[in-house]
Amino acid sequence: MTILDRFAAGDRVALAKVISFVEDRRDGYDGVLARIFSGGKSAYRVGLTGPPGAGKSSLVNRLAGLLAGQGLRVGIIAVDPTSPFSGGALLGDRVRMQALYGRPNIFIRSMATRGSSGGLAASTKDVCVVLEGFGFDVILVETVGVGQIELDVASVCDSVVVVFVPESGDSIQAMKSGLMEIADVFCLNKSDRPGADRIKAELESILDVQRQIRSSALRGSPPPWETPIVPTVAIRDKGVTELWEAVSRHRQFRSQGDPAGLRLARTRSDLVLSLTELAHDQLEKTLFDSDHLNRAVEQIVSGQADPYSTARRLFESWRRGQVRN
Repeated sequence: MTILDRFAAGDRVALAKVISFVEDRRDGYDGVLARIFSGGKSAYRVGLTGPPGAGKSSLVNRLAGLLAGQGLRVGIIAVDPTSPFSGGALLGDRVRMQALYGRPNIFIRSMATRGSSGGLAASTKDVCVVLEGFGFDVILVETVGVGQIELDVASVCDSVVVVFVPESGDSIQAMKSGLMEIADVFCLNKSDRPGADRIKAELESILDVQRQIRSSALRGSPPPWETPIVPTVAIRDKGVTELWEAVSRHRQFRSQGDPAGLRLARTRSDLVLSLTELAHDQLEKTLFDSDHLNRAVEQIVSGQADPYSTARRLFESWRRGQVRN
């Protein structure tokens, strides 16, 4: 049997090998994805993002256990910083999620960001496709938590949970970072600590202002989704059921709107991401190490050219096929 035959038969070792093949972008990986892809079925993707130390891994642990207990098959993608030595994920799934390891209806994959600045590995979307093809019902995507903008998760997942803790500081910073815009559910984890009531009140105040602005702008349209704030204490399994109920309400809210439109939007986003990656790979192969680029850099440094018009000129030359290895 081939790896894909074993994959189709439900072999988890084959699943891990297929993910590695896709993640490493080996020759023919897109053909493998094409064989796995099923346009008729998709898992529900839930992203968890937020600052480091917010307890995202603990929440994923508890959520996965809860869903598995309901008979659902759960795939977990934990995106970690890249090791400067091996190029792999610095944190391993067995270290952070030992309680889940080996459960038959849960599969955990740690992935390295490999230089991706948006909090998600560049191939996370494709790994989601692999997990969907294997038959998982829910995919939990935990971002790296770099404390910067992690907006990639919104383009990959159906619902986004933004996790805060009382120590997160001024919630205005969250609004400035862009997390307020991508949150479908706010989770205030470690809510038994001092300061939890304060940050919850701040978030509620910001959300109230946003609701008023949206209501004025969308007057006469169906009411928008009202982002809830769910307090949790993940290590004590407190509030986790309520958190999933909030995610489920958001899922139901999405389905009541325009499901066909949502699927079109997801498909468009996925296609644009694939095209962007292909273009980047081709640029890297033909331009990044070429004499054209080296000469252009020298001209910019010496003051003979500027980087903006030079980038445009190089791109046009590459597009017309005038730049070769």
